[in-house]
Amino acid sequence: MNDQSSFPAVLERFIAIVGASNALTEQADIAPYLHENRGLYHGASPLVLLPGSTQEVSEIMALATETATPIVPVGGRTGHVGGQVPRTGGRDVLLSLARLNRIREVDPVGNVIVADAGCILADIQKAAEAVDRLFPLSLGSQGSCRIGGNLATNAGGTAVLVYGNMRQLCLGLEVVLPTGEIWDGLRRLKKDNSGYDLRDLFIGAEGTLGVITGAVLKLYPRPLGHEVAFVGLQSPQMALSLFEKASALCGSALTGFELMPRIGVEFTTRHIPGVRDPLANPHAWYALIDISTSDSADSARHMMEAVLHAGAEAGFVEDAVIAGSVAQQQALWHMRESMSEAQKPEGGSIKHDVSVPVASIPAFMREAADAVMEAVPGARICAFGHLGDGNIHYNISQPVGADKDAFIARWREVNAIVHAIVRAHGGSISAEHGVGQLKRDELEATRPAIETELMRRIKHAFDPAGIMNPGKMVSP
Repeated sequence: MNDQSSFPAVLERFIAIVGASNALTEQADIAPYLHENRGLYHGASPLVLLPGSTQEVSEIMALATETATPIVPVGGRTGHVGGQVPRTGGRDVLLSLARLNRIREVDPVGNVIVADAGCILADIQKAAEAVDRLFPLSLGSQGSCRIGGNLATNAGGTAVLVYGNMRQLCLGLEVVLPTGEIWDGLRRLKKDNSGYDLRDLFIGAEGTLGVITGAVLKLYPRPLGHEVAFVGLQSPQMALSLFEKASALCGSALTGFELMPRIGVEFTTRHIPGVRDPLANPHAWYALIDISTSDSADSARHMMEAVLHAGAEAGFVEDAVIAGSVAQQQALWHMRESMSEAQKPEGGSIKHDVSVPVASIPAFMREAADAVMEAVPGARICAFGHLGDGNIHYNISQPVGADKDAFIARWREVNAIVHAIVRAHGGSISAEHGVGQLKRDELEATRPAIETELMRRIKHAFDPAGIMNPGKMVSP
Protein backbone atom coordinates (compact mmCIF):
# COMPACT_ATOMS: atom_id res chain seq x y z
CA MET A 1 0.00 0.00 0.00
CA ASN A 2 1.26 3.49 -0.83
CA ASP A 3 2.21 5.67 2.10
CA GLN A 4 0.24 8.87 2.58
CA SER A 5 2.97 11.16 1.20
CA SER A 6 3.21 9.35 -2.15
CA PHE A 7 -0.55 8.94 -2.71
CA PRO A 8 -1.10 12.35 -4.40
CA ALA A 9 1.59 11.48 -6.96
CA VAL A 10 -0.13 8.15 -7.62
CA LEU A 11 -3.42 9.95 -8.23
CA GLU A 12 -1.72 12.23 -10.74
CA ARG A 13 -0.49 9.19 -12.64
CA PHE A 14 -4.08 7.88 -12.82
CA ILE A 15 -5.33 11.26 -14.05
CA ALA A 16 -2.68 11.31 -16.77
CA ILE A 17 -4.10 8.11 -18.27
CA VAL A 18 -7.57 9.57 -18.94
CA GLY A 19 -6.72 13.28 -19.09
CA ALA A 20 -7.67 15.94 -16.58
CA SER A 21 -11.01 16.59 -18.31
CA ASN A 22 -12.03 12.97 -17.70
CA ALA A 23 -11.17 12.86 -14.02
CA LEU A 24 -13.23 14.23 -11.13
CA THR A 25 -11.14 15.56 -8.26
CA GLU A 26 -13.44 18.11 -6.60
CA GLN A 27 -15.46 16.64 -3.74
CA ALA A 28 -18.61 18.40 -4.95
CA ASP A 29 -18.32 16.46 -8.24
CA ILE A 30 -17.39 13.20 -6.53
CA ALA A 31 -20.18 13.40 -3.93
CA PRO A 32 -22.93 11.70 -6.04
CA TYR A 33 -20.70 8.62 -6.34
CA LEU A 34 -20.26 8.22 -2.60
CA HIS A 35 -23.64 6.81 -1.61
CA GLU A 36 -26.33 4.47 -2.87
CA ASN A 37 -29.93 5.48 -3.45
CA ARG A 38 -31.29 4.03 -0.19
CA GLY A 39 -28.84 6.06 1.85
CA LEU A 40 -27.57 3.01 3.75
CA TYR A 41 -23.93 3.34 2.69
CA HIS A 42 -21.64 6.34 2.40
CA GLY A 43 -17.99 6.21 1.39
CA ALA A 44 -15.07 8.45 0.53
CA SER A 45 -12.84 8.77 -2.53
CA PRO A 46 -10.28 11.26 -3.82
CA LEU A 47 -10.87 10.54 -7.50
CA VAL A 48 -13.34 9.39 -10.14
CA LEU A 49 -11.81 8.23 -13.43
CA LEU A 50 -13.85 8.17 -16.65
CA PRO A 51 -11.85 6.17 -19.22
CA GLY A 52 -12.86 6.33 -22.86
CA SER A 53 -11.57 2.97 -24.05
CA THR A 54 -10.78 -0.56 -22.95
CA GLN A 55 -7.09 0.28 -23.35
CA GLU A 56 -7.38 3.11 -20.85
CA VAL A 57 -9.12 0.76 -18.40
CA SER A 58 -6.22 -1.65 -18.90
CA GLU A 59 -3.67 1.05 -18.11
CA ILE A 60 -5.63 2.09 -15.02
CA MET A 61 -5.73 -1.47 -13.70
CA ALA A 62 -2.04 -2.07 -14.40
CA LEU A 63 -1.19 1.05 -12.41
CA ALA A 64 -3.59 0.01 -9.66
CA THR A 65 -1.79 -3.32 -9.30
CA GLU A 66 1.60 -1.63 -9.36
CA THR A 67 0.63 0.85 -6.64
CA ALA A 68 -1.80 -1.38 -4.68
CA THR A 69 -4.59 1.14 -5.22
CA PRO A 70 -8.15 -0.17 -4.60
CA ILE A 71 -10.49 0.28 -7.58
CA VAL A 72 -14.30 0.41 -7.40
CA PRO A 73 -16.01 -0.06 -10.80
CA VAL A 74 -19.11 2.11 -11.25
CA GLY A 75 -22.00 1.73 -13.70
CA GLY A 76 -25.30 3.58 -13.49
CA ARG A 77 -25.20 3.76 -9.66
CA THR A 78 -28.67 2.20 -9.36
CA GLY A 79 -27.65 -0.75 -7.15
CA HIS A 80 -29.37 -1.48 -3.83
CA VAL A 81 -26.68 -3.28 -1.81
CA GLY A 82 -23.79 -0.81 -1.65
CA GLY A 83 -21.72 -2.65 -4.24
CA GLN A 84 -20.82 0.56 -6.08
CA VAL A 85 -19.97 2.60 -2.97
CA PRO A 86 -16.31 3.02 -1.94
CA ARG A 87 -15.15 2.32 1.59
CA THR A 88 -14.76 5.13 4.11
CA GLY A 89 -10.96 5.25 4.21
CA GLY A 90 -10.70 7.70 1.32
CA ARG A 91 -8.18 5.70 -0.76
CA ASP A 92 -10.56 3.80 -3.06
CA VAL A 93 -10.47 5.19 -6.62
CA LEU A 94 -13.75 5.05 -8.54
CA LEU A 95 -13.71 3.86 -12.15
CA SER A 96 -16.83 4.96 -14.04
CA LEU A 97 -17.73 3.28 -17.32
CA ALA A 98 -20.04 6.11 -18.40
CA ARG A 99 -17.88 7.06 -21.41
CA LEU A 100 -17.67 3.47 -22.67
CA ASN A 101 -21.10 3.78 -24.24
CA ARG A 102 -20.62 2.68 -27.84
CA ILE A 103 -22.81 0.08 -29.48
CA ARG A 104 -20.17 -1.71 -31.50
CA GLU A 105 -22.38 -3.84 -33.76
CA VAL A 106 -25.95 -5.01 -34.19
CA ASP A 107 -26.36 -8.33 -36.01
CA PRO A 108 -30.03 -9.19 -36.64
CA VAL A 109 -29.10 -12.33 -38.58
CA GLY A 110 -27.07 -13.76 -35.74
CA ASN A 111 -29.47 -12.19 -33.21
CA VAL A 112 -26.72 -10.50 -31.21
CA ILE A 113 -25.66 -7.01 -30.23
CA VAL A 114 -22.09 -6.14 -29.24
CA ALA A 115 -21.85 -3.19 -26.86
CA ASP A 116 -19.59 -1.34 -24.46
CA ALA A 117 -20.32 -1.99 -20.80
CA GLY A 118 -21.24 1.65 -20.23
CA CYS A 119 -24.24 1.55 -22.58
CA ILE A 120 -27.51 2.41 -20.87
CA LEU A 121 -29.98 -0.48 -20.91
CA ALA A 122 -32.71 1.58 -22.62
CA ASP A 123 -30.30 2.40 -25.46
CA ILE A 124 -29.61 -1.30 -25.98
CA GLN A 125 -33.36 -1.92 -26.16
CA LYS A 126 -33.77 0.87 -28.75
CA ALA A 127 -30.89 -0.43 -30.87
CA ALA A 128 -32.57 -3.84 -30.93
CA GLU A 129 -35.93 -2.30 -31.86
CA ALA A 130 -34.29 -0.46 -34.77
CA VAL A 131 -33.58 -3.82 -36.46
CA ASP A 132 -36.93 -5.33 -35.43
CA ARG A 133 -35.47 -7.33 -32.58
CA LEU A 134 -36.02 -7.52 -28.81
CA PHE A 135 -33.51 -7.30 -25.99
CA PRO A 136 -35.75 -8.63 -23.21
CA LEU A 137 -34.10 -7.36 -20.02
CA SER A 138 -36.51 -4.81 -18.51
CA LEU A 139 -35.98 -2.97 -15.22
CA GLY A 140 -37.51 0.04 -13.54
CA SER A 141 -34.08 1.73 -13.75
CA GLN A 142 -33.52 0.95 -17.44
CA GLY A 143 -33.21 4.64 -18.32
CA SER A 144 -30.07 4.99 -16.21
CA CYS A 145 -28.60 1.57 -15.37
CA ARG A 146 -25.73 0.36 -17.53
CA ILE A 147 -25.08 -3.01 -19.14
CA GLY A 148 -21.85 -3.55 -17.22
CA GLY A 149 -23.68 -3.20 -13.93
CA ASN A 150 -26.50 -5.43 -15.18
CA LEU A 151 -23.91 -8.10 -15.95
CA ALA A 152 -21.95 -7.57 -12.74
CA THR A 153 -25.10 -8.17 -10.68
CA ASN A 154 -26.64 -10.79 -13.00
CA ALA A 155 -29.76 -8.60 -13.21
CA GLY A 156 -33.12 -10.27 -13.69
CA GLY A 157 -36.05 -7.92 -14.16
CA THR A 158 -39.58 -8.69 -15.25
CA ALA A 159 -39.03 -11.22 -18.05
CA VAL A 160 -36.85 -13.83 -16.31
CA LEU A 161 -39.76 -16.24 -16.54
CA VAL A 162 -39.03 -16.81 -20.24
CA TYR A 163 -35.68 -15.22 -21.10
CA GLY A 164 -33.68 -15.74 -17.91
CA ASN A 165 -31.24 -13.46 -16.08
CA MET A 166 -28.34 -11.61 -17.67
CA ARG A 167 -26.30 -14.80 -17.43
CA GLN A 168 -28.68 -16.34 -19.96
CA LEU A 169 -28.77 -13.20 -22.11
CA CYS A 170 -25.00 -12.92 -22.59
CA LEU A 171 -22.86 -14.93 -25.02
CA GLY A 172 -19.48 -13.32 -24.49
CA LEU A 173 -17.52 -10.73 -22.51
CA GLU A 174 -14.54 -8.45 -22.74
CA VAL A 175 -12.92 -8.04 -19.32
CA VAL A 176 -9.93 -6.15 -17.98
CA LEU A 177 -8.25 -8.10 -15.20
CA PRO A 178 -6.79 -6.49 -12.06
CA THR A 179 -3.33 -6.82 -13.63
CA GLY A 180 -4.40 -4.79 -16.67
CA GLU A 181 -4.50 -7.84 -18.94
CA ILE A 182 -7.45 -7.85 -21.37
CA TRP A 183 -9.48 -11.01 -21.86
CA ASP A 184 -11.25 -10.87 -25.22
CA GLY A 185 -14.06 -13.34 -24.77
CA LEU A 186 -16.48 -11.61 -27.17
CA ARG A 187 -17.64 -14.86 -28.70
CA ARG A 188 -21.01 -15.23 -30.40
CA LEU A 189 -21.31 -18.99 -30.11
CA LYS A 190 -24.43 -20.65 -28.79
CA LYS A 191 -22.40 -23.80 -28.16
CA ASP A 192 -18.86 -23.67 -26.79
CA ASN A 193 -17.66 -26.38 -24.41
CA SER A 194 -13.95 -25.60 -24.65
CA GLY A 195 -12.88 -25.42 -21.03
CA TYR A 196 -14.05 -23.54 -17.94
CA ASP A 197 -16.77 -20.97 -18.59
CA LEU A 198 -14.87 -17.83 -17.59
CA ARG A 199 -17.79 -15.67 -18.67
CA ASP A 200 -19.98 -17.03 -15.90
CA LEU A 201 -17.35 -16.21 -13.28
CA PHE A 202 -17.44 -12.49 -14.12
CA ILE A 203 -21.23 -12.28 -14.47
CA GLY A 204 -22.62 -11.75 -10.98
CA ALA A 205 -19.16 -11.10 -9.46
CA GLU A 206 -20.04 -7.44 -8.74
CA GLY A 207 -16.72 -6.11 -10.02
CA THR A 208 -14.65 -8.12 -7.55
CA LEU A 209 -12.75 -10.15 -10.18
CA GLY A 210 -12.27 -7.67 -13.04
CA VAL A 211 -13.83 -4.83 -15.00
CA ILE A 212 -16.35 -5.82 -17.69
CA THR A 213 -15.81 -3.46 -20.64
CA GLY A 214 -17.86 -5.10 -23.41
CA ALA A 215 -20.43 -7.81 -24.05
CA VAL A 216 -22.15 -9.86 -26.72
CA LEU A 217 -25.85 -9.92 -25.86
CA LYS A 218 -28.64 -12.09 -27.26
CA LEU A 219 -31.49 -10.63 -29.28
CA TYR A 220 -34.88 -12.20 -29.99
CA PRO A 221 -37.64 -11.72 -32.59
CA ARG A 222 -40.03 -8.96 -31.60
CA PRO A 223 -43.47 -10.30 -30.58
CA LEU A 224 -46.34 -9.72 -32.98
CA GLY A 225 -48.93 -10.03 -30.24
CA HIS A 226 -48.73 -8.53 -26.76
CA GLU A 227 -51.38 -8.30 -24.06
CA VAL A 228 -51.27 -7.14 -20.44
CA ALA A 229 -53.99 -7.75 -17.86
CA PHE A 230 -54.49 -6.57 -14.28
CA VAL A 231 -56.30 -9.06 -12.07
CA GLY A 232 -57.90 -8.74 -8.63
CA LEU A 233 -57.38 -11.77 -6.36
CA GLN A 234 -58.08 -12.91 -2.82
CA SER A 235 -54.67 -14.29 -1.84
CA PRO A 236 -51.18 -15.31 -2.99
CA GLN A 237 -52.50 -18.88 -3.15
CA MET A 238 -55.12 -17.81 -5.67
CA ALA A 239 -52.41 -16.01 -7.62
CA LEU A 240 -50.30 -19.17 -7.67
CA SER A 241 -53.27 -21.21 -8.88
CA LEU A 242 -53.89 -18.67 -11.64
CA PHE A 243 -50.20 -18.80 -12.57
CA GLU A 244 -50.44 -22.58 -12.96
CA LYS A 245 -53.46 -22.16 -15.28
CA ALA A 246 -51.69 -19.46 -17.30
CA SER A 247 -48.53 -21.56 -17.64
CA ALA A 248 -50.52 -24.54 -18.87
CA LEU A 249 -52.48 -22.48 -21.40
CA CYS A 250 -49.67 -20.21 -22.64
CA GLY A 251 -46.39 -22.05 -22.22
CA SER A 252 -43.47 -19.81 -23.24
CA ALA A 253 -45.89 -17.08 -24.36
CA LEU A 254 -46.38 -16.20 -20.68
CA THR A 255 -43.66 -13.55 -20.41
CA GLY A 256 -44.54 -12.05 -17.04
CA PHE A 257 -46.56 -12.79 -13.94
CA GLU A 258 -46.24 -10.24 -11.13
CA LEU A 259 -47.81 -10.29 -7.67
CA MET A 260 -48.81 -7.11 -5.80
CA PRO A 261 -50.65 -6.38 -2.51
CA ARG A 262 -53.45 -3.88 -2.00
CA ILE A 263 -51.22 -1.62 0.07
CA GLY A 264 -48.80 -1.36 -2.86
CA VAL A 265 -51.58 -0.16 -5.14
CA GLU A 266 -52.62 2.37 -2.49
CA PHE A 267 -49.06 3.67 -2.16
CA THR A 268 -48.60 4.09 -5.93
CA THR A 269 -51.95 5.78 -6.53
CA ARG A 270 -51.24 8.10 -3.60
CA HIS A 271 -47.69 9.10 -4.48
CA ILE A 272 -46.89 8.38 -8.15
CA PRO A 273 -48.29 11.01 -10.55
CA GLY A 274 -50.70 9.65 -13.16
CA VAL A 275 -51.17 6.22 -11.56
CA ARG A 276 -54.75 5.15 -10.91
CA ASP A 277 -56.42 1.99 -9.66
CA PRO A 278 -57.35 -0.03 -12.79
CA LEU A 279 -60.24 -1.84 -11.10
CA ALA A 280 -63.48 -0.41 -9.74
CA ASN A 281 -63.30 -2.12 -6.34
CA PRO A 282 -60.34 -2.91 -4.05
CA HIS A 283 -58.92 -6.42 -3.80
CA ALA A 284 -56.54 -7.93 -1.28
CA TRP A 285 -54.00 -8.96 -3.95
CA TYR A 286 -53.36 -8.39 -7.64
CA ALA A 287 -51.61 -10.12 -10.50
CA LEU A 288 -50.12 -8.44 -13.55
CA ILE A 289 -50.08 -10.88 -16.46
CA ASP A 290 -47.99 -10.32 -19.60
CA ILE A 291 -48.42 -12.51 -22.70
CA SER A 292 -46.36 -12.21 -25.90
CA THR A 293 -46.78 -14.24 -29.07
CA SER A 294 -44.81 -14.45 -32.29
CA ASP A 295 -47.41 -15.90 -34.66
CA SER A 296 -50.08 -13.16 -34.78
CA ALA A 297 -51.42 -10.12 -32.94
CA ASP A 298 -54.72 -11.91 -32.25
CA SER A 299 -53.22 -14.99 -30.60
CA ALA A 300 -52.04 -13.09 -27.52
CA ARG A 301 -55.55 -11.67 -26.96
CA HIS A 302 -57.12 -15.12 -27.33
CA MET A 303 -54.65 -16.58 -24.82
CA MET A 304 -55.27 -13.81 -22.30
CA GLU A 305 -59.03 -14.18 -22.56
CA ALA A 306 -58.69 -17.94 -22.11
CA VAL A 307 -56.54 -17.48 -18.99
CA LEU A 308 -58.94 -15.01 -17.40
CA HIS A 309 -61.99 -17.10 -18.29
CA ALA A 310 -60.43 -20.24 -16.82
CA GLY A 311 -59.36 -18.32 -13.71
CA ALA A 312 -62.80 -16.84 -13.17
CA GLU A 313 -64.49 -20.21 -13.72
CA ALA A 314 -62.18 -21.81 -11.13
CA GLY A 315 -62.82 -19.01 -8.64
CA PHE A 316 -59.28 -17.57 -8.72
CA VAL A 317 -60.13 -14.29 -10.48
CA GLU A 318 -62.39 -11.76 -8.72
CA ASP A 319 -62.10 -9.04 -11.37
CA ALA A 320 -59.80 -8.20 -14.27
CA VAL A 321 -59.08 -5.69 -17.01
CA ILE A 322 -57.11 -6.16 -20.22
CA ALA A 323 -55.14 -3.11 -21.36
CA GLY A 324 -56.76 -1.61 -24.45
CA SER A 325 -53.69 0.11 -25.87
CA VAL A 326 -49.91 0.23 -25.65
CA ALA A 327 -50.23 3.28 -23.40
CA GLN A 328 -52.47 1.35 -21.01
CA GLN A 329 -50.04 -1.57 -21.01
CA GLN A 330 -47.24 0.81 -20.09
CA ALA A 331 -49.38 2.37 -17.37
CA LEU A 332 -50.02 -1.01 -15.75
CA TRP A 333 -46.32 -1.86 -15.78
CA HIS A 334 -45.49 1.63 -14.49
CA MET A 335 -47.64 0.96 -11.44
CA ARG A 336 -45.75 -2.25 -10.72
CA GLU A 337 -42.31 -0.73 -11.35
CA SER A 338 -43.08 2.32 -9.18
CA MET A 339 -44.11 0.31 -6.13
CA SER A 340 -40.76 0.53 -4.37
CA GLU A 341 -40.39 4.26 -5.08
CA ALA A 342 -43.93 4.86 -3.78
CA GLN A 343 -42.89 3.62 -0.35
CA LYS A 344 -40.46 6.49 0.25
CA PRO A 345 -43.09 9.12 1.16
CA GLU A 346 -44.54 6.65 3.68
CA GLY A 347 -41.39 6.86 5.82
CA GLY A 348 -38.72 4.28 6.54
CA SER A 349 -38.73 1.01 4.62
CA ILE A 350 -36.81 -2.17 5.43
CA LYS A 351 -36.35 -4.12 2.21
CA HIS A 352 -35.55 -7.67 1.20
CA ASP A 353 -34.75 -9.12 -2.22
CA VAL A 354 -35.41 -12.82 -1.76
CA SER A 355 -36.40 -15.88 -3.73
CA VAL A 356 -38.14 -19.10 -2.76
CA PRO A 357 -39.45 -22.00 -4.84
CA VAL A 358 -42.53 -20.76 -6.68
CA ALA A 359 -44.78 -23.30 -4.95
CA SER A 360 -43.61 -21.99 -1.55
CA ILE A 361 -44.61 -18.36 -2.11
CA PRO A 362 -48.01 -18.48 -0.34
CA ALA A 363 -46.55 -20.21 2.73
CA PHE A 364 -43.56 -17.86 2.82
CA MET A 365 -45.82 -14.82 2.58
CA ARG A 366 -48.02 -16.06 5.41
CA GLU A 367 -45.20 -17.08 7.74
CA ALA A 368 -43.15 -13.93 7.11
CA ALA A 369 -46.16 -11.67 7.71
CA ASP A 370 -46.93 -13.38 11.04
CA ALA A 371 -43.33 -13.10 12.21
CA VAL A 372 -42.86 -9.49 11.12
CA MET A 373 -46.12 -8.30 12.65
CA GLU A 374 -45.25 -9.99 15.92
CA ALA A 375 -41.86 -8.25 15.99
CA VAL A 376 -43.08 -4.87 14.68
CA PRO A 377 -46.79 -4.36 15.45
CA GLY A 378 -48.35 -1.98 12.95
CA ALA A 379 -45.72 -2.61 10.28
CA ARG A 380 -47.07 -2.18 6.75
CA ILE A 381 -45.93 -5.06 4.56
CA CYS A 382 -45.61 -4.24 0.87
CA ALA A 383 -44.45 -7.56 -0.57
CA PHE A 384 -44.48 -7.72 -4.35
CA GLY A 385 -42.51 -9.17 -7.21
CA HIS A 386 -41.99 -11.81 -9.81
CA LEU A 387 -44.24 -14.66 -8.77
CA GLY A 388 -43.35 -16.53 -11.96
CA ASP A 389 -39.70 -16.96 -10.93
CA GLY A 390 -40.08 -16.90 -7.15
CA ASN A 391 -38.42 -13.50 -6.57
CA ILE A 392 -40.26 -11.42 -3.97
CA HIS A 393 -39.31 -7.88 -2.91
CA TYR A 394 -40.41 -8.21 0.70
CA ASN A 395 -40.53 -4.54 1.70
CA ILE A 396 -41.79 -3.36 5.08
CA SER A 397 -42.87 0.24 5.65
CA GLN A 398 -42.76 1.70 9.14
CA PRO A 399 -45.92 1.84 11.27
CA VAL A 400 -47.90 5.04 10.83
CA GLY A 401 -46.49 7.70 13.15
CA ALA A 402 -43.38 5.70 14.08
CA ASP A 403 -39.92 7.25 14.32
CA LYS A 404 -38.14 6.60 11.03
CA ASP A 405 -34.61 6.35 12.47
CA ALA A 406 -35.72 3.98 15.21
CA PHE A 407 -37.46 1.79 12.65
CA ILE A 408 -34.49 1.70 10.24
CA ALA A 409 -32.20 0.86 13.19
CA ARG A 410 -34.00 -2.50 13.33
CA TRP A 411 -32.96 -3.34 9.73
CA ARG A 412 -30.65 -6.23 10.65
CA GLU A 413 -33.10 -7.60 13.21
CA VAL A 414 -35.97 -7.66 10.71
CA ASN A 415 -33.69 -9.03 7.97
CA ALA A 416 -32.81 -11.93 10.25
CA ILE A 417 -36.48 -12.72 10.82
CA VAL A 418 -37.40 -12.70 7.13
CA HIS A 419 -34.23 -14.41 5.91
CA ALA A 420 -34.64 -17.26 8.40
CA ILE A 421 -38.03 -18.05 6.85
CA VAL A 422 -36.53 -17.76 3.35
CA ARG A 423 -33.83 -20.29 4.23
CA ALA A 424 -36.40 -22.61 5.83
CA HIS A 425 -38.08 -22.78 2.41
CA GLY A 426 -34.80 -23.47 0.61
CA GLY A 427 -34.62 -19.94 -0.78
CA SER A 428 -31.99 -17.27 -1.34
CA ILE A 429 -31.48 -13.99 0.54
CA SER A 430 -30.19 -12.33 -2.64
CA ALA A 431 -32.37 -12.91 -5.69
CA GLU A 432 -31.47 -10.18 -8.18
CA HIS A 433 -29.95 -7.16 -6.41
CA GLY A 434 -26.68 -8.82 -5.47
CA VAL A 435 -24.62 -9.09 -2.28
CA GLY A 436 -22.44 -5.97 -2.12
CA GLN A 437 -21.81 -4.70 1.40
CA LEU A 438 -25.36 -5.26 2.61
CA LYS A 439 -25.43 -9.06 2.59
CA ARG A 440 -21.77 -10.08 2.58
CA ASP A 441 -21.47 -11.01 6.25
CA GLU A 442 -24.85 -12.74 6.42
CA LEU A 443 -24.08 -14.71 3.27
CA GLU A 444 -20.81 -15.94 4.76
CA ALA A 445 -22.47 -16.77 8.08
CA THR A 446 -25.27 -18.82 6.57
CA ARG A 447 -23.77 -20.53 3.53
CA PRO A 448 -21.78 -23.78 3.84
CA ALA A 449 -18.19 -23.00 4.77
CA ILE A 450 -16.84 -24.70 1.65
CA GLU A 451 -18.90 -22.35 -0.54
CA THR A 452 -17.44 -19.18 0.91
CA GLU A 453 -13.97 -20.75 0.94
CA LEU A 454 -14.25 -21.56 -2.78
CA MET A 455 -15.36 -17.99 -3.44
CA ARG A 456 -12.28 -16.70 -1.58
CA ARG A 457 -10.03 -18.99 -3.63
CA ILE A 458 -11.53 -17.69 -6.87
CA LYS A 459 -11.17 -14.10 -5.66
CA HIS A 460 -7.52 -14.66 -4.73
CA ALA A 461 -6.76 -16.36 -8.05
CA PHE A 462 -8.03 -13.40 -10.07
CA ASP A 463 -7.16 -10.62 -7.64
CA PRO A 464 -4.26 -11.66 -5.37
CA ALA A 465 -3.56 -8.03 -4.43
CA GLY A 466 -7.17 -7.55 -3.28
CA ILE A 467 -7.67 -4.28 -5.18
CA MET A 468 -10.92 -5.08 -7.02
CA ASN A 469 -13.96 -3.59 -5.28
CA PRO A 470 -12.68 -4.56 -1.84
CA GLY A 471 -15.14 -5.21 0.97
CA LYS A 472 -17.86 -6.47 -1.34
CA MET A 473 -19.26 -9.96 -2.00
CA VAL A 474 -16.66 -11.90 0.01
CA SER A 475 -14.34 -10.94 2.87
CA PRO A 476 -10.55 -11.29 2.46
